[in-house]
Amino acid sequence: MLRKLLLACSLQIAIASSAIAAGPFGSIHVGNWIGGAFSDDSTGAFSHCAATTSYASGVSLVVGQNAANAWLLSFASPDFHLNKGETLPIDVTFDGQAGARLFATANSNVMLTAILPPNVARAFQRASLMVAQAGKTTLQFNLTSTGPLLNAIATCVTRVKAQGLNSAGDFSKLAAPKTASASEAPNAAPAAPKASKSVSSSGTGFVISANGHIVTNYHVIDGCTDIRGNLSGQPATTLRVVSSDANNDLALLQGPTTSFKDFAKIRDRSIRSGDSVVAIGYPFHGLLTSDFTVTTGIVSSLSGILNDSRYLQISAAVQPGNSGGPLLDTSGLIVGVVSEKLNAVAIVRATGSIPENVNFAIKTGAIRDFLDNSVVPYETAEPKGELKTPEIAGNARAYTLLITCTGGKQPVEAKR
Repeated sequence: MLRKLLLACSLQIAIASSAIAAGPFGSIHVGNWIGGAFSDDSTGAFSHCAATTSYASGVSLVVGQNAANAWLLSFASPDFHLNKGETLPIDVTFDGQAGARLFATANSNVMLTAILPPNVARAFQRASLMVAQAGKTTLQFNLTSTGPLLNAIATCVTRVKAQGLNSAGDFSKLAAPKTASASEAPNAAPAAPKASKSVSSSGTGFVISANGHIVTNYHVIDGCTDIRGNLSGQPATTLRVVSSDANNDLALLQGPTTSFKDFAKIRDRSIRSGDSVVAIGYPFHGLLTSDFTVTTGIVSSLSGILNDSRYLQISAAVQPGNSGGPLLDTSGLIVGVVSEKLNAVAIVRATGSIPENVNFAIKTGAIRDFLDNSVVPYETAEPKGELKTPEIAGNARAYTLLITCTGGKQPVEAKR
């Protein structure tokens, strides 16, 4: 049934609505999404890659990227009664925060397709919930695996454009990039040895799975040759890097499973402006207490610098060493990863005013996409009741780690 719907939907997701599509060639299978590559039957040329999933409401979503690299989002249902060619405005909201108005065209009487601007495609990729409103109709879509899904679709388009439809395979399997060694780089001039100074730094991380996976900031472990982590009062253990995302400043580490008896759970719904939050971390370790510190504040804004929707702005005080630490709601659930504070010196130079209580944390949408891409299991939970701050801190003691790094290069200027 789902395959038939996929074929019916994908027939119409091409830019030229009158074109007839053939396929799928190869396959995309990510979570509940299935799809592949499609061609225009009238020309035989590659037209797009797409995948679909269905919901209990009877509405199916189709996500695709065409040969011109435009992202497309379609809504399909046998209960729709549309006039082919008509255009309807659809307001979409992601995680109750980022919103946009799309203009969708009816490809048939049962399907609407809209082009997604790049910023909206990024918001879709990071979100866990999308609400779409067209006129008086409001629909909710729980989004799962959208990070790896869009990566698979983009891989499909890139690969088919380069190699043709006949080489189509499983686009869900993303090949790891190969780093050429010096011996593999012909004609490469030998690099002059650079003097390096071994330096040490520290940050914070938290256990996110029963398998001993640990989330922290990328800039905490960047350049590290030896990474260790320990819970408060416990001996340090060696950690290894599982994956990293420099663009979103996230890193995934792993330690011995037996070292941790508990792990953090991610809040399953969006945080709101004005909600109370608790930041836990190890600021100025070695100069201040050897235990973690606890600070409280509120969510000041649902976006970061220059309206960056990946971040929350928070008033809870953070210092160097807090980076990578958990930001928790009043139920003790993860609502972000503490990442940085506003550069007060730069702001003073630019405005003459000293900023106060302006700090930032990475939202759970980016965290969940990162974990999905890393194929790491994690748990979400519904916020239930309010805990007192000492209770939140007491629970976090079992999964919040001091991360220490020894590296062969001077780290970049601290962000936190």
